[in-house]
Amino acid sequence: MTTDNPNFKDSLNQGISFGLTSAVITTLGLMIGLNSSTGSRSVVIGGILTIAIADAFSDALGIHIAEESENRHTEKEIWASTIFTFLAKFIFALTFLIPVAIFSLSLALIVSVIWGFLLLTILSCRIAKNQNEKWYKIVFEHLFIATVVIVTSNAAGKWITRL
Repeated sequence: MTTDNPNFKDSLNQGISFGLTSAVITTLGLMIGLNSSTGSRSVVIGGILTIAIADAFSDALGIHIAEESENRHTEKEIWASTIFTFLAKFIFALTFLIPVAIFSLSLALIVSVIWGFLLLTILSCRIAKNQNEKWYKIVFEHLFIATVVIVTSNAAGKWITRL
């Protein structure tokens, strides 16, 4: 299995694209929701670690089962997608610990949103280039969805606090 193999590249791209997107959306949503409901740095850190571990395994298994169900992929391709999904989700989710460790929680959340949007923008531009699409359409679509997740998670956290 080399990177010259187009099927391997597809598995690599799928794993990284899915893992990175899931890491950004899920981690930001959880961070924002936990902050608005608790305001606790340790709770937010615990949430990030939980996402990096439990959700990375969950997403990897989800990709694994989805690939198996298609019945179009070799065992090596399925495992490559599984492993790349896990690694991308795990590594990118952990990057959100850095601002929380360095800055106040409120500033860390702002930095994290900027970081997450930057990652999604880079990935979206890459997708647009590969599909010969206008980059701003894909970037807007993906950042709009991320914004909806963040706003909804913030509202849910505030609602939980009121209960």
